[in-house]
Amino acid sequence: MSVHERAPIAQTTGPVLPRLLTAIGTKYANQAMPLETHRLTYPQPIMPRRHPIESSIKAIEDSGLRGRGGAGFPTGRKLRTVSSGHTRPVVIVNGSEGEPASRKDALLMTRAPHLVLDGALHAAAAIGAREVVVCIERTKRDAISAIELAIHERVQAREAMVPVVVVDLPPKYVAGEETALVHRVNGGDAKPTLTPPRPYEKGVGGRPTLIDNVETLCHVAQIMTWGPSWFRRQGIDDEPGTVLLTLSGAVARQGVCEMPIGMSMNEVLFAAGPTNGVSAVLLGGYYGTWVSGPDTRWVTLDNKCLRQVGSAMGCGAIVVLPTAACGLRETARILTWLAGETAGQCGPCVHGLAAIAEGMTDLSLGRATVETVASLERWGNQVERRGACSFPDGAVRLMRSAMKVFADDVRHHLIHGPCGATRFAPVMNIPTHRELAWR
Repeated sequence: MSVHERAPIAQTTGPVLPRLLTAIGTKYANQAMPLETHRLTYPQPIMPRRHPIESSIKAIEDSGLRGRGGAGFPTGRKLRTVSSGHTRPVVIVNGSEGEPASRKDALLMTRAPHLVLDGALHAAAAIGAREVVVCIERTKRDAISAIELAIHERVQAREAMVPVVVVDLPPKYVAGEETALVHRVNGGDAKPTLTPPRPYEKGVGGRPTLIDNVETLCHVAQIMTWGPSWFRRQGIDDEPGTVLLTLSGAVARQGVCEMPIGMSMNEVLFAAGPTNGVSAVLLGGYYGTWVSGPDTRWVTLDNKCLRQVGSAMGCGAIVVLPTAACGLRETARILTWLAGETAGQCGPCVHGLAAIAEGMTDLSLGRATVETVASLERWGNQVERRGACSFPDGAVRLMRSAMKVFADDVRHHLIHGPCGATRFAPVMNIPTHRELAWR
C-alpha cells in the first residue's frame, strides 16, 4: 500500500506522560531530532487527495482535541468547516508565539520540527490542502533554521509531501492574530483585518484557510499515530489530552513542562517550587488573567473550572507572583507594553489602551484617585469589542482581573500611596525592543 493510500493509523501504544516532550528526547540535548530518528516512531503522513479524508477528520473529532493557542476551539470542527468548501484550502502553522511568557511553541519547532511538520501535513491531507505555510517570528532564528532544515531533510529523503514554505513575521504581538497571518502571507502587513470573512471562509489567496498553532498540530500528529482513544487516556472528558505549560516568575524550576488537562494548579505550583510564596498567578500570559493565591489551591487546569474564577488556559503560560511583589505594578508594566503593541489601525485600541495603561500606572505609583479607578472601568467598557480584532479585549480583561484580585492593594494605594512591594525588582519579563516594520 503506497503512502498515497495508507489509512490513518489507530494504534494505542503511545507514550503515557509526557507525550509531546518525548519527541524532544534527551539524546539531542540542544538540537533538533533528525528525520531518520523521528521516523522510528512516527510514520510518514499520507498525501492529500483530491477530496478531504473523512476518516482523518473523524479521528480528530473523536479525540476531543481543542486548540492549544488561546480560545480552545474544537480542532476537528475547524478541520471539517475548512474542508467543506469547494476551493482547495491552505494550512497555516501559527508559530508566531508573540506572548513573552510562552516558550512552548518555540521549543517544539526548535527541538521537534518533524513532529510539527507531520501535524501540518496530516491536517493538509485531512482537508485536501495542497499547500502548507509555516509562520514564525523572525527573531526566533533557531526555530526558523530547524524548520527549514527539517523541510530540506524530507526533500533529500524524497518523502512525498505538499509544498511547505516558511514566512517570517515581525516581532509584534498582534502579528499572530489569524487575519494578520493571512494578510502577511498574502503580501501585506502583519496587521489584523476586519471580518467577516474569516480565514476559514476566505484566507490565503482567497481560499479557505486552516490556522492552528504549533502545539495543536503536534497533538494532531500523535493522534494520527496512536489514535483518539489513546489521546483521551489523559485529561478530562470535556478537555482530553495534555497541555504544555511555560512556568516562570518566582519558581525554582522554570521552563516548559507537560501536564494532563484537569490537574490541580496547586500540584503544578508545588512541582515548580515557589521561591517566595504565591501572591497570585498570571495564567495565559500577558493576554491572560490573574488568579489569586487562595484560588490556586482549589482550581484545576481546565477551562470549565477556570471559568469559575474568570480565567482560561490561554497559551498555557503561568507566571508566579511572589508575596513580596506588587500585582498592580506588574499589571501596569504589562499594559504599558501591550498599549505599545497596537497595530495603530483603530482609535479605541490606540487611545483607549494608552489611557488604561496610564491610569493603571498612576494607580501603581500611588498617585491615582477614586475617579481614576472609575475611569479605568469606563474606558474598559468603551474599548471592548471594538476594532479590527480582539486585542484590546485581552488588555481590558487583564486590567479587570487585577482590580479584582488585588482589590486590597487598590485600596491601599489610593489611601496610603504605593505599597512597599514596589521597591522590589520587577517580576515580568517585558520586551524592550520595538520594531517599526510590520512585514
